[in-house]
Amino acid sequence: MIAKAENTSLERVRVLQRKLYLAAKTNPTRKFGVLYDKVCQIDVLWMAYKQVRANKGAPGIDQQTFEVIEKEVGVGSFLAEIQTKLMEKRYTPLPVKRVYIPKADGTQRPLGIPVIADRVVQAAVKIVIEPLFEATFKDCSYGFRPRKNAQQALREIYKWLNFKCHWVVDADLKSYFDTIPHDKLLLSVRTRVIDRSVVKLIEMWLTAGAMEEMKIRKETTGTPQGGEITPQTIWQTSAICFV
Repeated sequence: MIAKAENTSLERVRVLQRKLYLAAKTNPTRKFGVLYDKVCQIDVLWMAYKQVRANKGAPGIDQQTFEVIEKEVGVGSFLAEIQTKLMEKRYTPLPVKRVYIPKADGTQRPLGIPVIADRVVQAAVKIVIEPLFEATFKDCSYGFRPRKNAQQALREIYKWLNFKCHWVVDADLKSYFDTIPHDKLLLSVRTRVIDRSVVKLIEMWLTAGAMEEMKIRKETTGTPQGGEITPQTIWQTSAICFV
């Protein structure tokens, strides 16, 4: 019965995503203003939890683990509490836990690990808004998209080399995700999403700050890398198929 319920939830979410994708694809200039209620749907929250659970990851600053949620709290109760906070507009994200991972050049990449509850809400928002932006991408775009990866991009390059094309342009913006302006990022989001409650969620995640050495530092630029809506996680996550 549990497996059947999960499959039913998955199908409902797929139907929702497909409707959003087709609506966005049909009208490339349409802006969507009624999305927050979909983020709050229990089916969406369940699928968001499954995505977060599959990605594993360390606990955030509250030290709450998946084992505690599943064995002591109960996933149903955990998601019901999140849903209630969202619907009553009482949800507030906690600061992320700042950690560093070494890079190949000897420097360190800063990561921000949100608490599991925040990762679930982030994943729920991603489930709802990703189809809207996915509908505007061209087929030749491979970066941070569901069911696309760097290996596919390389195969595309090899194909054009066979057609006697000889130039490959490689460009990179240094520390882009650490320095992206919040106002310009939110303006980009509003090209498709004008639901104020959804935009407010994204804004709160951007400004929640990071805890490092027991001190909370607020950021005025950049986006924490390590949550469910950051490109690194999107790259790793097998998104629900909606096309």
